[in-house]
Amino acid sequence: MVKIVISTGKRKRAVARAVLKPGKGIIKINNQPINVYQPEMSRLKLKEPLILAGDVAKEINVNINVFGGGLSSQAEAARLALAKSLVKYSKKLEKVFSEYDRHLLVADVRRKETRKPNTHGKARAKRQKSYRWLKKW
Repeated sequence: MVKIVISTGKRKRAVARAVLKPGKGIIKINNQPINVYQPEMSRLKLKEPLILAGDVAKEINVNINVFGGGLSSQAEAARLALAKSLVKYSKKLEKVFSEYDRHLLVADVRRKETRKPNTHGKARAKRQKSYRWLKKW
């Protein structure tokens, strides 16, 4: 029986869905090989779980679909989905991932704070005071 693992990852507005199957070690993000994924920092962030997984990464194929959010958020969401699917595939990796970085297995729940009225687009900045009416010419 072929073991197929599906997992998701979220970061801000970005959502990633990873499908893991036994294979030859091919990792694709939005049908693009991981080696050509840009920017480079995002690519390195995505490779972290694969490096920590070691030999397990060479015997699986992973296809990750990411949408929403920005470049960095998409990379974080894909990284989370990839790490979660690797842990579901091989339970021994859970300890390795949690010791290395907690955010490989646990989503960062912070979101953008909503805009408040009378703040000119800022979330929490106080309204600017105008004291010009006090000046005597």
